[in-house]
Amino acid sequence: MDYGTVISRSFEYTKDALVGKWIQWIILVVLSLVQIFTASLVPLLSGYAVRVLGGKTPAPEIDDWGRLFVDGWKMNIIMFIYMIPAILVFLVLGGIGAIGILASEAAGGDPAAAGAAVLSILGGFFLAGIVAIIMSIIALFAVLRFAHTDSFGEAFNFSAIFAHIGKLGWGTWIIAIIVFIVVAFVYGFIVGILSLIPFLGGLIILFLNTAFVIFYSRYLAQVYEDTPAPA
Repeated sequence: MDYGTVISRSFEYTKDALVGKWIQWIILVVLSLVQIFTASLVPLLSGYAVRVLGGKTPAPEIDDWGRLFVDGWKMNIIMFIYMIPAILVFLVLGGIGAIGILASEAAGGDPAAAGAAVLSILGGFFLAGIVAIIMSIIALFAVLRFAHTDSFGEAFNFSAIFAHIGKLGWGTWIIAIIVFIVVAFVYGFIVGILSLIPFLGGLIILFLNTAFVIFYSRYLAQVYEDTPAPA
């Protein structure tokens, strides 16, 4: 896969979606603010991202607000469900560690027991982090399948998801994610510099953030579509 071409096409898609269409861009900024101030309880921007993730070209219009809300929540729920294994790992190991600390306190502050309990908690963090990374790799593809099929259940069609990733290539998919992380890091660096500009910097960042949502959604959609999905 030519990741440079995918990035270039994603940039062009984003430019065509926003440049010269200032009303649409402003509406997306408002949706972003609503999502931020409601702690994603009103995930309208995420709902719009689902449309882009679904491969719609050119960039879709902002309409059907109820559908945006529902799709945004569906994406939130899918990601949460896929993170449950990592949450359980941390709760189990972290819980064991917490019980160990309480037991060591009850026993008069046994240093060895307290140390073992702390290691259990740290181990829980580490193992949960590994599980979260693995599940995130799968969850992103699940969200893409949901967006393309318009079916919440297809996000949990594990046989189809693994078959599709297999056809695309696990290495290809993981490298695509790494490339995205690098791009996001560079974007974050630029945003960090802009944040130093009083007021105006924050306003510019609001507009850039909505553009970045479209950019990465289109980027992931192209990677997903590089290989036909199994039925």
